[in-house]
Amino acid sequence: MFFVRAALVTLLLLTTSFVTLAEGQTRLQVQGVSGSVRDNVELYLANFANGDVSTSLRFQARLEQEARAALRALGYYHPNIEFSIERPARGTTLVMTIEQGPVTRYQQIDIQIQGEAATDADFIALKERLAPKVGDAVHHGRYEQLKSSMGNLALRKGYFKADFSKNILAVSEARQEARLTVHFDSGQRYRFGDVRFTGSQIQEPRLFSLIPFQSGDPYLASQLGEFNQAIANTNWFGSILIEPDGESLEDSDGTVPLHVKLEPRARNSMELGVGYADVQGARLKANWNRPWLNDRGHSLNNRLALSEIEQSLESSYRLPLRNVAQDFYQFQFGVKNFDNQDGKGQDYTIAAERHWLLSNKWYRTVSMRWLYSEFMQAEQEDRSNLLMPGFSFTRSRSQGGMMPTRGDRLLFSMETSDRAWGSDSRFIRFRSRANYIASFGSDHRIVTRLDAGAILLEEATALPPSLRFFAGGDGSIRGYGYERVAPRDDEDRLLGGRYMLTGSAEYQYRVAGNWWLATFADYGSAWSTDPDWKRGVGLGIRWASPIGPVRLDFAWGLDHSTGKSRQFQLHFSLGPEL
Repeated sequence: MFFVRAALVTLLLLTTSFVTLAEGQTRLQVQGVSGSVRDNVELYLANFANGDVSTSLRFQARLEQEARAALRALGYYHPNIEFSIERPARGTTLVMTIEQGPVTRYQQIDIQIQGEAATDADFIALKERLAPKVGDAVHHGRYEQLKSSMGNLALRKGYFKADFSKNILAVSEARQEARLTVHFDSGQRYRFGDVRFTGSQIQEPRLFSLIPFQSGDPYLASQLGEFNQAIANTNWFGSILIEPDGESLEDSDGTVPLHVKLEPRARNSMELGVGYADVQGARLKANWNRPWLNDRGHSLNNRLALSEIEQSLESSYRLPLRNVAQDFYQFQFGVKNFDNQDGKGQDYTIAAERHWLLSNKWYRTVSMRWLYSEFMQAEQEDRSNLLMPGFSFTRSRSQGGMMPTRGDRLLFSMETSDRAWGSDSRFIRFRSRANYIASFGSDHRIVTRLDAGAILLEEATALPPSLRFFAGGDGSIRGYGYERVAPRDDEDRLLGGRYMLTGSAEYQYRVAGNWWLATFADYGSAWSTDPDWKRGVGLGIRWASPIGPVRLDFAWGLDHSTGKSRQFQLHFSLGPEL
């Protein structure tokens, strides 16, 4: 925090060492010090507003008092401070010249960690990292950091009665020497006790499977956070409160029993999303979610997506297993109707999936999917019956709410089919996707995406259109129509490709509050033999709304075939970026 404040002050005062005032007012100039010493002096002097600067002796005394306090904090107890007044043509300047003098150094250091923490590896590492050595310059900020770090670590690791039995920084200003004595008595480390749930509508054995620790394990605040997150991830509860179960730690036997107060989430919830693109037209998405159907925690989710060229309905039924946080079955049924200029038809899907949350936070899924499709694509009219086992690995992480300050999402999946088990085609289909979001300061964001796919052992035209690859649109290459980048026949009708690769890079700048401006570049293609790479660039507006980011993009395709499609595309969407 010290260095952040110092940096802010340095920016305010600039490198000129002046507090710049309105014309006619007195300016303050500091000279004679540099580096961290100067930064700390300017930090203390920032207490004076621009209009407070004057040449009076009383004001000079106030400045000197603040400057000496700033220098003492870094071990300079014998500075020499002088003032002079300059009156150039454009106003008055009060010049404060500082000679910081000799620095006071530690001649004796006695830092001890007592109690159970004496053999705790984290405390030993903290002492090694932050404790000063004999001969080091006295630095009050680092001394306070050492003490606060010990206290914070004690709270995180369950040393709830920890305290400083000795805490002395003795300075001999005349001899320019200091002695530091810090004795930190951690006492005993508390352990997790029994966990009690109240207010839950779900069977207790399923709730106990969410606990990442056992009764008697050493207390660790991070595991308490994991416990809270695991409960939240079930989506069963609208309110979660975890607190010590008992009168106080003073009456404890060295354990921390926990009381988990829960309130059920509403049995029905709705989510809506809207979007628009020039070619695709308006889009509406609606989710009807029933987060819990019974005391075993079964849930049902229904998703409806409507646009001029595509309509779909999908239902998912989830059955959590004994280890609720890590294992569940999911059964899906879906119907999709599409009419996208060069292709139209209907898809019917039934799928059974088994999900595992691995210890490295990846989700592993093994699935069996049946797809029946009746379609017409260009001149091809056909039907397809496919039974496809597959697997996938996904991981999603984010921080910063609905419009994350940092996050990433990775997906790798594979499905296969073979005539040996009754399918109409034999193929292997790979799909991968990577999204990454980073922030720089509070006003700059980078959003990137890479999307790839491939079909092996079979031509794309032997598969239904929903398994072929098409590129273009707001989630692919902006500046081109939705799924309008793909191989075409001799009549210039879309066929779909065996391969696909697209990428996007976007920079966002906050202009005010929740409003951002964006500039982006997209690149990619979908192909079967030779890729025809397409580029798209544009500008966008972002609004961090209470229900998620709202995006409006003005995009230009740089590689349109002359006269065949418009170079400018408008894209509007609402929903998460990952």
